[in-house]
Amino acid sequence: MPIFGTDGVRGLANGPLTADLALSLAQATAVVLGQGRTADARRAAGKRLTAVVARDPRVSGEFLTAAVSAGLASSGVDVLDAGVLPTPAAAFLIADTDAAFGVMVSASHNPAPDNGIKIFARGGVKLPDVVEQRIEAAMDGPKLQPTGGGVGRIRRFADAEDRYIVHLLGSLPHRLEGLHVVLDCAHGAASGVSPETFSDAGATVTVIGADPDGLNINDGVG
Repeated sequence: MPIFGTDGVRGLANGPLTADLALSLAQATAVVLGQGRTADARRAAGKRLTAVVARDPRVSGEFLTAAVSAGLASSGVDVLDAGVLPTPAAAFLIADTDAAFGVMVSASHNPAPDNGIKIFARGGVKLPDVVEQRIEAAMDGPKLQPTGGGVGRIRRFADAEDRYIVHLLGSLPHRLEGLHVVLDCAHGAASGVSPETFSDAGATVTVIGADPDGLNINDGVG
């Protein structure tokens, strides 16, 4: 039975979407996306493969992100842990850092008990269906198991949010002075980025639903 749906892998966290599944999916992703001419050229140049990993504030995102990062690092992929950020931020950062690929742990508008894993290709673009099928098949195949200095490192992506905000501000055709903007962040991943971005752009900002506690995402807001 396929595990990928129309927007990545989703399900009840610790139901069908377990830490074991997240680990196996990450290992298979490293096998599939760590191959090809671009990856081989990077290795030949002495460069390591890197992946950006981000999540939304759901409480289950903590253990699922840890499992994804473990699966990637154990397969020789360096991980940039961007923390809690919106999905478009993850896509941007993959492209901005020239990462080999990236993973977003989020279930978007679904209720808090659910979660999901979305994988982006190089450049922050959506994976073609055929690549998702190859990753599913690789989950039952041999994994990469480097040792010593071949294993990946997991590092905090300290300026991930700042980079994304600078990108957003740079995309505006003009500043927003004179506008009063009301933001309902649904206690989600944009609770930090959105208010700061609109404020930095010059708008007067009223914010609601921006106090995520891991359990209240999309609850009574939006």
